[in-house]
Amino acid sequence: MAVFTALTRDDIAGLLAHYALGELRAFEGIGPGIENTNYFVDAGDGRYVLTLFERLGFRELPFYLELMRHLARRGLPVPQPQENRAGQLLSELKGKPCAIVTRVNGRSREQPDAAHCATIGALLARMHLEAADFPLFQPNLRGLGWWKQVLPQLEADLPDETYRFLAEEVFFHDAFQRRPEAERLPHGPVHADMFRDNVLWDGDAVGGVIDFYFAGCTWWLFDLAVTMNDWCVTVDDGRWDRARALALIDAYHAVRPLTDLEREHWRTMLRAAALRFWISRLYDLHRPRDAHMLTPHDPRRFERTLRQRIADDWLPWPGSAR
Repeated sequence: MAVFTALTRDDIAGLLAHYALGELRAFEGIGPGIENTNYFVDAGDGRYVLTLFERLGFRELPFYLELMRHLARRGLPVPQPQENRAGQLLSELKGKPCAIVTRVNGRSREQPDAAHCATIGALLARMHLEAADFPLFQPNLRGLGWWKQVLPQLEADLPDETYRFLAEEVFFHDAFQRRPEAERLPHGPVHADMFRDNVLWDGDAVGGVIDFYFAGCTWWLFDLAVTMNDWCVTVDDGRWDRARALALIDAYHAVRPLTDLEREHWRTMLRAAALRFWISRLYDLHRPRDAHMLTPHDPRRFERTLRQRIADDWLPWPGSAR
């Protein structure tokens, strides 16, 4: 989340006139994040989040909003998109698409323990299973095609050794995705960005999973890898915290049993998850956009994570030794 486009009280009040949410009471820009303009909005008796989409267009956005609504209706702790008076989930403000969703309760946890990780593992598996019958399709827009498009743009900004390493890793994943077994891995809609700061805790329960705007259809194992590369490691070096890692993957497996084929390609998915965020953070660092409130993330974290996933002599898997 961030603020790229400053909004006034009149801007937001004018937008709310197209919704049946009541009069504007208060609003506040949200600073953390790097993709969209976000505001907390209190209107009538409710609390909401207004998102103004800076990169995504009207064609891509229905997938994210309908997926959120689908999961919320299944009882998962997900913000509920609000319809405007025309019955649509998308509106327009300042010439850009926007949406209003319910504000969920809680705060993110920077230092989760094994019990928190078990909760996240079970929740992620439920999300995958409940989304399996979601009727819309959209590819992972930050997947292999995007890596191949963006990486050449970064060549001049990177040391030769770093660029070669990245290029070789992209080639590795390109070759994997051409293999027949890649199509047989279980897949469906995924969150694709379920980091610690995108899960809000209300006590020891999850109050809400937020920021679905990187969601897409890909391997469930990739989504699990993205999640574990954040929740279950020591951030400074990317090494596994074995207790947290086993707690998360065992809880996931108890809800959606992982397959032998998934185990065979587990390291590949963990590498892909680290590579995706290393490239995207390099891109955001070297191709920044103007914003009123913006905190770029350090790309080196996921360089360390990727190199560690390649070097790991132990990977967490259900039933593996601690």
